[in-house]
Amino acid sequence: MSKPHIKPSGLPVEPKQVIWNPSPERLRELTAEMPNTRITIHDNTNTQTRVDARSKLSTYIVTDTPDLYDSQTITREEYERVSKLQNDYIRDCEMILVDGWIGNDPEFRVAARLIIERSNANVAGMQQHLYYPTTEEELAGFEPRLTVIYTPNLVMQGYPADRLIAVDLDNGITRVFNSDYFGESKKGGLRMWNQIVYDRGGLALHAGCKVIPVGDQNRVGLIIGLSGTGKTTTTFTKQNDSSPVQDDFLALMPGGKVYATENGCFAKTFGLNEGDEPTIYGAVTSRSAYLENVSQNEAGGLDFYDASYTQNGRAVVRMEDIAGAMDAREIESADFLLILNRNDNIIPGVARLNRHQAAAYFMLGETRGTSAGGAAEAGKFLRVPGTNPFFPLKHAHQGNRFCELLESSPIEVYLMNTGRVGGKDEDERSKKVRIHHSSAIVKGIAEGTIEWETDPDFGYEVARSVPDIEGEDQDILQPRKLYEQQSRREEYDRMVERLKAERREYMQKWEGLRTEIAQAVG
Repeated sequence: MSKPHIKPSGLPVEPKQVIWNPSPERLRELTAEMPNTRITIHDNTNTQTRVDARSKLSTYIVTDTPDLYDSQTITREEYERVSKLQNDYIRDCEMILVDGWIGNDPEFRVAARLIIERSNANVAGMQQHLYYPTTEEELAGFEPRLTVIYTPNLVMQGYPADRLIAVDLDNGITRVFNSDYFGESKKGGLRMWNQIVYDRGGLALHAGCKVIPVGDQNRVGLIIGLSGTGKTTTTFTKQNDSSPVQDDFLALMPGGKVYATENGCFAKTFGLNEGDEPTIYGAVTSRSAYLENVSQNEAGGLDFYDASYTQNGRAVVRMEDIAGAMDAREIESADFLLILNRNDNIIPGVARLNRHQAAAYFMLGETRGTSAGGAAEAGKFLRVPGTNPFFPLKHAHQGNRFCELLESSPIEVYLMNTGRVGGKDEDERSKKVRIHHSSAIVKGIAEGTIEWETDPDFGYEVARSVPDIEGEDQDILQPRKLYEQQSRREEYDRMVERLKAERREYMQKWEGLRTEIAQAVG
C-alpha cells in the first residue's frame, strides 16, 4: 500500500514531505540506501546505530502531577517547548509515516502510528513488521490512538546524553529526540498501550507466550522477564512441538484471557546458535529480517558472538517467518506463568509460588543487568518493579493488579533462574542453568511431572526431581544442597539472611502495595 508524498490530514506535525505507508519493499529499498546499512550474506539489512540501547535516563512522563508516577517527569509547559522545537525541525524534513495496529483482536486492538525521518528508514521498516497491518479500507479513515513522533537526528540539549523521550500519556503521543535505536519506537507505542490495558482492567506484561501440546490438550504458558533473562529463548525453545504466540508484550485480563500486541519479534542476537535456537535463527537469517548492530565481516557474514561494538545486537522478524507460530486469538486463557530471574547465587532452577509469592517476585523483578539496558545497567544486579520497565503509573498498581488477576484465574506461577547457581561464571563451583535444563523444566511444568517439596528458607516449593535433569545437573534444583555438598553452608545462610533483608526493605518502598504481597518475601 504505497502512497508516497501524500500528506494525511490531521497530523500533529507538518513535514516538508511525507512518504505515507510505503510498501515493505520500498522500506527495504530506503533502508538499503542508508550509509550505515549493509546487506548480509542472507540478503537482509544490517544497520549500525549511534545509540545501541534504550535511553532510560532520558525518558520522561509529561505531567503536572508527578506524584502519580514513579518515573521521572517533565511539566506540560516544558513538553510544549520541546514539541515546538521538534515541530519546527520537522517542517524542513521528509518523513515516513507507518500506520498499523497494536494487537490483532478486533475487540482489543489499538490504532498506532509512527512518524520518522526518512534518513532512518530502518526504524520504519522494523516497526511495520511489528504492527498488525491495516486494510486499504481502514487506511482511508485511519485515526491513530497512539503516535510516536521520532527525530533521531535532532539533538535535545539539557537532557541526559542530549537525548529525550517525552511520553504524553494524556494525548497518546511519544516524542523521541536524538536516538536512532529502534527500541524507542517499539517501546514508545507499547508504553502508552500499557495504560490503556490497565484502564480496561488488565495488565500489560513484558512477556512471551507459547502453547505446549500435552496429550489431547494444549497448555498455554506466559514467560515474564526483563531483557536478557532468556524470555525469547524460553518462548521459542520447543517442548512437544510447541508453538510460539508472542515474544515480548501481551495483555493479561481477568480470567486469564490473553491478547497479543505484535506481528513479529525483536530478538537479541548475541550468542544466537542454530543448534540451541533453530526457530529464532531461521527467522533472523531470512531475507525479510531487519538486523541492528550485528557484527558483520566484509563478505557479509554474521558473527553472533562478537561483542566488540555491543552485545545488544538485535533483529526484527515477522511472525510469518517463525516456524509453527500460533495466533493469540486461538487461545482461551493462560494455564501457567514463568517469572524469569537471571541470577548467580541461591535462586533455584525453578520454584513453585503461591499467589502472594508470585505477586512479590513479580514486583521484585530481580536480574543481572544486560546490554539491553545500556552501559548503566550491564553486569549490575537490578530490581525492576513489576518486571515491566515500561509501566507508566505507580509500580504498586502493577503488583496489586497482578495479584487480582491471579485471584480471578487458576494460573500456576513459577520462578525460573536462567543464570547460574553457586556463583558467577568464573567460579568453578557454580553450575550453569543451560537452555536444555530450562527446556526440561518448562516441559515438566506443562506435563505436571515435577516432584516438589517446600524450601525451608524461602517458603516456596523447589523441585525434588525433574524428568530429563539427572546426575550432577540436579544441583541447579536445590541450591541449599549444592552449598552443603561444597561445605559452604555458612556462606549460604548469610546470603539467605541478606537477600531476605534486602527484599523486605525494597518492598516497603512501594506505597500502596498490598501488605500480604510485601510480606511474602520472608
